[in-house]
Parts: sequence; C-alpha cells; structure tokens
Amino acid sequence: MADAWGTITAVDGEQATIRMDDVGCGRCREPGGCGGAHFGHLLCRAPRVFQVANPTRRGVGERVQVGVGDGSLGRSAFHAYGVPLLALLGGALFGSVLAGEAGAMAGALVGLLVGWLGLRHAQLRCSHERRFQPSIRS
Repeated sequence: MADAWGTITAVDGEQATIRMDDVGCGRCREPGGCGGAHFGHLLCRAPRVFQVANPTRRGVGERVQVGVGDGSLGRSAFHAYGVPLLALLGGALFGSVLAGEAGAMAGALVGLLVGWLGLRHAQLRCSHERRFQPSIRS
C-alpha cells in the first residue's frame, strides 16, 4: 500500500479535501525510495489538493495518512508508461516492415495514439473502482 501525508482543508459529508504535504509516494526519504520528490518539487510548487473518501469522519485541520490499495500504483504506472511505449514500438516495427523508415515514423505516431487511447480507456474503466481511489487511512 502506498501512503502519503496530508492535511484536511474542508469536509463535505463523506468526502474530505486534502492538501498533500508530500510529493511522491512517501518513501522518498526511506532506504530503497526513488527520490522522486526532489523532481516533484522542481516541477510543481503549487500545493496538491484532492477529494478523498473520509470514512472515519476526520475534521478540518487534522493531519492524516492517505493511501491507495495494494497493486494500484504498479498497475497505474504500467498503464501510464508501459502501454504507450509498447504501442509506440509496436507501431514503429509494423510500419517499418510495411514501408521502411517513413512507415516506421508513421507507425510510431499511430502506435502512440493507440497507446494513449488505451490509457484513456483504462482510466475511464478503473476510475470508479474503489480499490483505485485514495482514502484516509489514519
């Protein structure tokens, strides 16, 4: 399970608005962490704010741990990076067989488009599944 810390800024029924304190998965400072938070701070200084489920009815101002289900980060990373890359390479290979270098370039673009559409489809399909939704853990 991937967890990160945040502070509740608003509560609306079963939902809470949380401003995240950490950038990344929360393991950046632990041994074996990737250190991605350093890049996150360089690229995005604006506070990250999310709506999450609040089953424990936490209040405004509380610092809470937010997490997503086991396997959801790996699956999301594969869909976000692996699927478009594989589609791009497959399209380039197919286009190269059909029409040489120009076909490889066109096939790569078509493959990238197909990969993006696949990513969009996966996002729409999984967006309502509870195990992929962040929620307050503690």
